[in-house]
Order: sequence, then C-alpha cells, then structure tokens
Amino acid sequence: MFDKVLIANRGEIALRVLRACKEMGIPTVAVHSTADADAMHVRLADESVCIGPPPAAESYLNMPRLLAACEITGADAVHPGYGFLSENARFAEILEEHSITFIGPTSEHIRIMGDKIEAKSTARRLGIPVVPGSDGAIADEVQASRVAKEMGFPVLVKAAAGGGGRGMKVARTAQDLDMALKTARAEAKAAFGDDSVYLEKYLERPRHIEVQVFGDGKGNAVYLGERDCSLQRRHQKVMEEAPSPALNAEGRKKIGTTVAKAMQKIRYRGAGTVEFLYEDGEFYFIEMNTRLQVEHPVTEMITGLDLVIEQIRIASGAPLTLSQDEITLSGHAIECRINAENPKTFRPSPGSITYWHPPGGLGVRVDSGAYQGYRIPPYYDSLIGKLIVHGKNRNECLMRLKRCLSEFVVEGIETTIPLFADLVQQPDIANGVYDIHWLEKYLQKP
Repeated sequence: MFDKVLIANRGEIALRVLRACKEMGIPTVAVHSTADADAMHVRLADESVCIGPPPAAESYLNMPRLLAACEITGADAVHPGYGFLSENARFAEILEEHSITFIGPTSEHIRIMGDKIEAKSTARRLGIPVVPGSDGAIADEVQASRVAKEMGFPVLVKAAAGGGGRGMKVARTAQDLDMALKTARAEAKAAFGDDSVYLEKYLERPRHIEVQVFGDGKGNAVYLGERDCSLQRRHQKVMEEAPSPALNAEGRKKIGTTVAKAMQKIRYRGAGTVEFLYEDGEFYFIEMNTRLQVEHPVTEMITGLDLVIEQIRIASGAPLTLSQDEITLSGHAIECRINAENPKTFRPSPGSITYWHPPGGLGVRVDSGAYQGYRIPPYYDSLIGKLIVHGKNRNECLMRLKRCLSEFVVEGIETTIPLFADLVQQPDIANGVYDIHWLEKYLQKP
C-alpha cells in the first residue's frame, strides 16, 4: 500500500478522497491555491502545500508545482479526483517517470479515450455499439455535407477533443450545416486548442445512461450497474439516479456485460465510465471518462462499495474486491448537484456562507467541503456539494429527497436547492419519463 497520497484537487472531491485515505490509514497531502487556504480538506489533511495563486493554470493545473509538492512531502501516489488533470495523459506519464503512482488508468488508456474520434473507433472495435457518424475528423464542408446526407438530418457536430458541451452544435437541415461547422470549430479551438470536429447522428429524445466499470489492469473487469444522467442543462449533468428507470434487468445485464468484456480485452485499470445515449431500446456509445465521476455516490449507495477505496487498492496492485456474481444492486439512489448559483438564471453566487444546515437521517449523504463561515471563491466551478439519498425503491427515494431538500438550509449565497425542490414535484420526474432535452424545455417555460 502507499506511504502517502497527494490529492491533486479541491472542494468536495478532495475531501471525499481524503476520507477514504484516512479510513485506509494512509497519510494525506492537500495541495491548494491561495484562495483555498481555508478549505476543509486542507484543514483535515496530514500535510498541506500551497501550489500557487487562484487561477487554476497557475495552481491545480501546474504540473511542475504538483510534482514538486510530491517530492517535498514524499508522496508516492497522486489521486487526481475529477476535472483538472484527472484525464491528462501527460500528467500520468510524468508521475510514472518519477516513480509516483497515478491513481487511475494508464496514460495510454487516458490518451485513447480522451480523443473522442479514437475512443469511438476503439469502442466499435471492442464490440460496443456506437452512434452512427463519420469515421474520423471532418476535413471540409464537402465531406461534411456528404456524410450528413448519408446519415440523414438532423446531425450533431462535435469537437474531437471536446467536453462539457463545448464545440457541439446541431444542424437540422443542410442549410444549417455550414454555420454549425464554423461555430463548433471556433469553440473547439478556443476551449481545447484543437478545431477538429466530427459528425454524429442527432437523436431526438435519448436518455443519457452510463455504465460504471472497474478493471484491475490484469484482464479482470466488472460493471457496477448504470446511472441515468438525463437531466441536463447545456450538456451539463444536474441530477443523476441509479438504477435507470428506463432499463430492466435484462437490458442492464446486456449492456453491462458488453462493457465489462471490452474493458477486459484492453486490460483497463481502475474506475471508468462508459457513456451512452439510449433511445428505443438501443444503446449508442458517446464517450468514456477514465476517472471517477461526480455522480459516483449513487453507485456506492446501491452497491455498498466504496469506489475511491477500490481505486486506491487497484492502483497499489491489488486485485478487484468482488467478482461480477458477487455484485448486487439494492434499492434506488438519487443525487442533486448543489451549486452556488441563482436557481433561475444560473448566475454564479460566490461569497461567504453565513448559515449551513445540511439534512440528515437514514439513507442520506451530503458530500461537501462547505461549512458555516466558509467563503466560496469566484475562480472555480460552482459545485459546493452533493445531496445523495437512498431508498428501498424509487418512490421511497423521491419522498426522502423531497424531505431532505426542505431541510437543507444555506444562507449568505444563492444555491440551486430551490430548483431541485421544484423538479421533484414534476409528474415527469416522479414517473421517470424524461430525456436529455427535458430540463432545457422545462426551464424555458414562463
């Protein structure tokens, strides 16, 4: 096992990793920018190192400073959390070159799955169903027009190196295609430094369903059910649940087995999430995230497994804890992402928390680094916490969620708690009949 783990992240995920390390008896190192000096994970870590000023490029994304922090503290492993450098193949390579373990997949797998065109090609080769689309990057408008006509409109123009909805535009007609290409290329270049784009068939009413997988790097892999992440705003997930109300046991086993076998073939190591669009009983691969997901707690709630501890164990060379036959799903779980934002305009709301009262009770979990008196800095993502609830079934879970949202009190800043309190009252949410466009349409209503 590791002598010391450096947590290369901030906020709730840094605290989540720290807690897992403490339960394993592993000393921790928290890194932080000057803006995060009072963060909870910094207060609770065994050691802390300031790695720079507030801008992420000068702190959390600064590889030399992170490497120096490892050397100064003697950390022999790094957990990247999610975001920042969690899917940066070069960072994983640099750590490996300095005999420091990257708690995640190999740099090769990060690189393959980080390029959406390469990832799609790999998925197809591994027998994972993919969305119909171009075989690679689109060279010019002539090729784009030909491919789009072959698939049929509407089509989706997507950045090859994209994420978070950037570099993604819908063309519903041939007349829309040229502008969609130009806009997507410009956004991709600005966000990722790469203007490569490709085309996919645009599905009208799909659900976003992802399969959680774990591999030990030795040819063994399992799936831990699926999560439904269809409630999205601007391609960003807002609320997630597991299992999906759209799948039955047969469909779950079919896609889960397909994904696990694919991970076995490539000898995947650690946690990974294979994401699909699901429509009319068919799955279509869209991407793979080679890291821990924001929404991993709902999987933990229905499986009883600690995914972070499992990540650390596997990175240290240990085998998987359970075989596929030993993994069972129990009950239902839902997660709400609590952001420091206006619940109607979604304008960020940094500032000091003057009162903080999270809900509690059976089947309730709040993952957050926030506390009364904590000042939320304006430099980073607005996520301040996650409310996760579990029940014997989906109805009990929803009733518990309603109760928890009424108890959750945060003052001094605006949060999205009122949005969730409203959403859980909607019949479509209660009945589980929503798709990836549902929330956008709902928010547009007067």
